[in-house]
Amino acid sequence: MRFYRLGEKLGLVAETSWQPGALHGPPDHPSGISGSACPATDWNWPPTEFPVPDDWNPGIYLVQFIEDRADPDGPARDKGVPLLDDETIEGYEREFFVVRPRRPGLRSRILYKKSTFTRHAYNRSDRPGQERAASLYDQPVHQQGVDGTVRGHKVSLHRPGGVIDLAYWDAPFVSWLERNGYPVEYCTDLDLHEDRTLLDAYDLLLSVGHDEYWSSAMRAHVERFVRERGNVAFLSANTCWWRIHLTDRNTAFVSDTDHHVGDEYPHLPATDQWWRPEPDGVGAPENTLTGVSFRNGGMWAAAAEWPGDRPRAGYTVQHANHWIYEGTGLRDGADGCVPDRLGAGTPLIGYECDGAAYAFDTGGVARATGIDGTPESFLILGIHVLEPVHEDFHHFKWGHWNGPVREAAITSPRAATMGMYTAGGTVFTAGTTDWPVVCGREQDAHVVQVTRNLLNRLRHRTPAEH
Repeated sequence: MRFYRLGEKLGLVAETSWQPGALHGPPDHPSGISGSACPATDWNWPPTEFPVPDDWNPGIYLVQFIEDRADPDGPARDKGVPLLDDETIEGYEREFFVVRPRRPGLRSRILYKKSTFTRHAYNRSDRPGQERAASLYDQPVHQQGVDGTVRGHKVSLHRPGGVIDLAYWDAPFVSWLERNGYPVEYCTDLDLHEDRTLLDAYDLLLSVGHDEYWSSAMRAHVERFVRERGNVAFLSANTCWWRIHLTDRNTAFVSDTDHHVGDEYPHLPATDQWWRPEPDGVGAPENTLTGVSFRNGGMWAAAAEWPGDRPRAGYTVQHANHWIYEGTGLRDGADGCVPDRLGAGTPLIGYECDGAAYAFDTGGVARATGIDGTPESFLILGIHVLEPVHEDFHHFKWGHWNGPVREAAITSPRAATMGMYTAGGTVFTAGTTDWPVVCGREQDAHVVQVTRNLLNRLRHRTPAEH
């Protein structure tokens, strides 16, 4: 096993001696689907322990598993197995984990939450040369909620798969943070779920990339953090779309979603959708926390050249005198010019994006209506109305493709929405999954500057008034 730390560069930190291995097959899919595996069952692989050295820095670590079927002698590097680098993070025979500090908040008051529940929902348990397609989306397993079990689709966290999301969203942004002198500490979704005091040591929580699946405890802990003047930056989208229920001693979760099983939907409406009113949903719109929702945004139906075929118009700038735009020189049209667009020329919008219900005032400025649960103080700083940009089927789809129900009272077009509000602490939302990619790869200088402004302002809580 080789261990690497994600930082300014992917750095090798340790390599073990050869460990004995044994073939251990996957559990069969309950529907008997040939070549697939069960996404709901613990694969029961025997554990291999590796004590984390005391001198390892907090961070996200990648482990590479190297197999040698022959009688091994010497380290893997002598057998011609190349070291991983920034371009080869993605792939099979890899896993990642988080190292947290013994004393939270000592190194940094910024906490980076790795969206691990979403990763597990999409993990297909594939291997090289074999697509098992065992996930919450491909051949899921639905339990009816009898005999004390929770109703919904179930996935086990104890399944292999490989590294995809970490390479796409997290690695470039983590590298950017370290290059620019922003020390951060890290946690997983499970850490936030289990520890109600975790956020007490921090002033800013970062949600990065694709952050779709949240437990009630996660949400309650973040909402309390905001009430107590903690700040949150959602550099993410499709955020807090589904509620999950941890089971099996927190090694699996269940969510009553609208994903089909075979040719049927086992249960509609999907009662673990946050925004739907009870009893058809949770009745707690994610807008009340994030300011935005996927139901007012959309996703890009990818073509072969994704993300190159996505719209590259960027966000229309609003309120250019706001501190978020300091140092960018961007204009909002108030002086009679054509408004500038943040991230123009990059695939900033998508691949999934969130929005708020809005209306244009007499001056052409988009303002949140609050009809969908968005806080009254939410200020729209950038907006991109989602309109089809191709004549073929490659275009933005509104909301969730399996969720056609909409609130009849909301009549505004769907729009990717960047903005913020203050309610104790300050909450910023980028409204798009790909903000960390554009910033991390420095594809747009204005997006980079906005991110700097954001981190510099929100990395410290506003002192309580006396």
